[in-house]
Amino acid sequence: MAESNKSTVLVTGAGGRTGQIVYKKLKERSDQYTARGLVRTQESKEKIGGADDVWIGDIRDEESIVPAIQGIDALIILTSAVPKMKPGFDLAKGGRPEFGFDDGAYPEQVDWIGQKNQIDAAKAAGVKHIVLVGSMGGTNENHPLNSLGNGNILIWKRKAEQYLADSGIPYTIIRAGGLQDKEGGARELLVGKDDELLQTQTRTIARADVAEVCVQALNFDEAKFIAFDLASKPEGTGTPTKDFKALFSQTSTRF
Repeated sequence: MAESNKSTVLVTGAGGRTGQIVYKKLKERSDQYTARGLVRTQESKEKIGGADDVWIGDIRDEESIVPAIQGIDALIILTSAVPKMKPGFDLAKGGRPEFGFDDGAYPEQVDWIGQKNQIDAAKAAGVKHIVLVGSMGGTNENHPLNSLGNGNILIWKRKAEQYLADSGIPYTIIRAGGLQDKEGGARELLVGKDDELLQTQTRTIARADVAEVCVQALNFDEAKFIAFDLASKPEGTGTPTKDFKALFSQTSTRF
């Protein structure tokens, strides 16, 4: 492929467990993509190889992420607030662990303001496609995840998804099921909407499969202006998904 045909793609949250996989996949397909990563710390940068194509910035501060976004064709957003277990929990004593968020790193700041900043910066830079990874469960305001640290994480994620859908930029919103650290490419992927998959036994997905869908979304017009839930059948049932154009064609739901 000629250099001019390659897309420059930035993955934010590139130090996270799913972000790392997306960054690696883009690097492996260097005939198609010029990969960039955005992380928050030098430590995260070194963890994923420390290459010059990894920028350090804070999504809560829009100016700090502008240099990473300049000149890209597509943006894959994998940033997310991360609840942490509060100290003092003793498994032996029973009870439930308590979770909280670090100061300044609540879902409102990370999943709403941080994602809004990325969308605004991308729009200003003329980015042609944004892939946003969210989570299933957002249709239920009383979802247990919202009570973690009183963070309302799914509510803020959903607000950012709506902001992206209203932005005018071609988008793909992937609401992933429960994420598993398993090999990708071994399962049949399932597309749903409005959390219907949560009522079934098939509501989990390998991080590597989510990462593959993120990269494949860059290749197909069918993946633009759609939002969908994503899960998979258990390994050994169904046929592992290979035709991503057909996968994206299963839905036309815009939000």
